[in-house]
Amino acid sequence: MSTGATSAPARMIALGSSALMEGFALIGFETHADPEPEAVENLLQELIRNQQAALVVIEQRLTRNPGRHLMHAQNEGGRIVITEIPGIGMSDAYHSRAENLVQNILGPAALEVQE
Repeated sequence: MSTGATSAPARMIALGSSALMEGFALIGFETHADPEPEAVENLLQELIRNQQAALVVIEQRLTRNPGRHLMHAQNEGGRIVITEIPGIGMSDAYHSRAENLVQNILGPAALEVQE
């Protein structure tokens, strides 16, 4: 059932190093190369204030010291989906927040490959 109101399409946004952003730009993401922490916070504040749906792909190094709006978006769930990705050449050292949570709850061996 439609209420007649139209909603804006979800934004696809990528934030990270310029080399990483080139690939996201090719597949249609709005990209922000090498953003300063203040720019990340301003973008997330805008999304929250405007109640806009978004998929935000963010390089892990930008989430190390999250500001108030990034933490709000990460904890809110739903309208703004935050996905962390490793930097180029850092995939072996990358550990997601979900991975850390699983290991904290189930122990360090929880994610080891079983043969």
